[in-house]
Amino acid sequence: MGILDRLLGRKQPPIDDGIDGLTMLSGTTTTCRDAIAALAARHGTTQGGYLEMSGSLQRETTNPVDPNAVAVLIEGERIGYLPGYVTAAADISDIGSRPVRVQIFTELLPKGLRAEAWAWLGGRAPQWEWSAANRPPMTSEQKAMASHKGNRDMVRDALAGGGARAEQFQRGMVNGVHYLELIEPIKQLKRDNRLEDALELCYVAIEGAEGDRDGREPAPAYTEQAAIILRKLGRRDEEIAVLNRWLALCPPAHRDQSRIGERLAKLTS
Repeated sequence: MGILDRLLGRKQPPIDDGIDGLTMLSGTTTTCRDAIAALAARHGTTQGGYLEMSGSLQRETTNPVDPNAVAVLIEGERIGYLPGYVTAAADISDIGSRPVRVQIFTELLPKGLRAEAWAWLGGRAPQWEWSAANRPPMTSEQKAMASHKGNRDMVRDALAGGGARAEQFQRGMVNGVHYLELIEPIKQLKRDNRLEDALELCYVAIEGAEGDRDGREPAPAYTEQAAIILRKLGRRDEEIAVLNRWLALCPPAHRDQSRIGERLAKLTS
């Protein structure tokens, strides 16, 4: 599974004892934050660092959110959880546990210690994507840059590869840019309060998404972003128009239950 898939939260294929797999843990910055901090303090990584350690997987049948949850414990600290889509493949009984190898990256940010962690599930030695010398993106800025680079590289690789995949990506191009490459630039322009510039990119992305729809509804995120910007600019008629533009290309069965349909209904009620 590549970096782009992980950054975009795409699901991994099922993992079992006979298939090696790398899984990013959830909860390291929320419910398990204090446990991560305690572990980092014991091992001298509160200012940022790297740990690779042995831990265990343990089912939490009394977990109030998910009775199928599988926690990852190191030195008695619950430092994270397996994502839900791999818990069944972890093959752990309700009363049993399973050893697991874990890597933890920490970085001290202005808002406190941040941690990202991965577990290796499989029969052979861990094949980590990241290392002490090659750290994953940790800050929001680093993640945005990595996401943008991943999108850009994916588009370029697809176009260079030729064939049907290149033709598919070509349909989403506008003025030499694929709409997927505009996600982070739009977000950055919004952060910089350059709303008119962000709106201009939204319309380019909308055109690209329309070209790539292949009989389906266009990717809605760019229309939603345009609507949000237009709301901030106080341009109600244009907001209605951009929402109707998306709905006109959306299959009828999907219109009323879409977020864009709901947004238009609230706007015009």
